[in-house]
Amino acid sequence: MDTSITTKLLQSLEDIKQTDEWTEFRSARDLQHVLWYAQWRNFEWVIQKAKISCREAGYKVSDHFADVSKPIIWWKWAVQYVDDYHLSRYACYIIAQNWDSKKQEIAFAQAYFAVKTRKQELIEEKMKELERLRARRKLTATEKDFQELAFERWVDGRWIGRIRSKWDTVLFGGNTTQDMKDKLWVKSWPLADVLPTVTLKAKDLATEVTNHNMQNKNLYWENQITHEHIKNNAWVRDFLEKRGINPEELPPEKDLKKIERKLKSDEKKLWKSE
Repeated sequence: MDTSITTKLLQSLEDIKQTDEWTEFRSARDLQHVLWYAQWRNFEWVIQKAKISCREAGYKVSDHFADVSKPIIWWKWAVQYVDDYHLSRYACYIIAQNWDSKKQEIAFAQAYFAVKTRKQELIEEKMKELERLRARRKLTATEKDFQELAFERWVDGRWIGRIRSKWDTVLFGGNTTQDMKDKLWVKSWPLADVLPTVTLKAKDLATEVTNHNMQNKNLYWENQITHEHIKNNAWVRDFLEKRGINPEELPPEKDLKKIERKLKSDEKKLWKSE
C-alpha cells in the first residue's frame, strides 16, 4: 500500500475517535466516509452482520453498537437527524472482519483495529493478572494472621496442616488439597498459586471470618477453631454454589510465581528505559 495512503488513513481513523467520559467510540457515519462507502444502506448492512457476530460471540450488542441520532446540516442550514451508531473499538474490529478486504482502505482498517483490539486485550489481561496477584498476597497475609492467632490459643504447628486439608475438602466439594493438586496438575508449588481470583477471595473471606471470631468469641484449642473454620468454609461454599460457582470445577490459572517474576522483569526493563 502507498505510504501516503497509509498515513492518511491512520490519521483519519484517529481523527474520528471520540470519548464519552471513560468510553472510546467512533460514529458509524464518520467511519462510513473514511472507508469510502458512498451509501449508508450498504454500510449499515455490514453493521447488521457485525451485530450478529457480536451476539454469537456472547457479547451484549447494545454495549458495542449504541443507537443514536446524528444531526446533518442540509440546504439553508436546515438540520435533519439521521440514524447512527456509536461503535466501540470491538465493534469496529468485528465490522472490519465483514468488509471486503480487497479495498486498500478496508484492508488497512482490518489491520488497524486488530492491533488496537489486541493492545486492549493485553491491557485487560495484565489487569486481571495483577488483581489475582493482589488476591493471592492478601490470602497469604490473612493465613499468616490465622496461624499467629491459633498459636496464641495453644494450637501446635502440626494442627495447621491437618486443618488446612479439612477446610479445602469443604470448600472444594469433598476434594482434599492433594485431590485438587492432582486435578490441576500442581506438583511442588502451593495449590493457591494456580487458583482463580474468585477462589482466592473465597478462601480469604472464610479465613478472615475465622480470625474475627477467634478473637471476638474467644475461641481456644484445636476443636473449637477447627469447627469454626470448617463452618465458615461451608458457608462460603454454599454461597458460591448458589451463584453457580463450583470451585473444584474451575480450570487452573497461570502459575502466580511466574507472573510475579515476569512483573519484576518488566519493572526492571521499564526503569532501564527511563
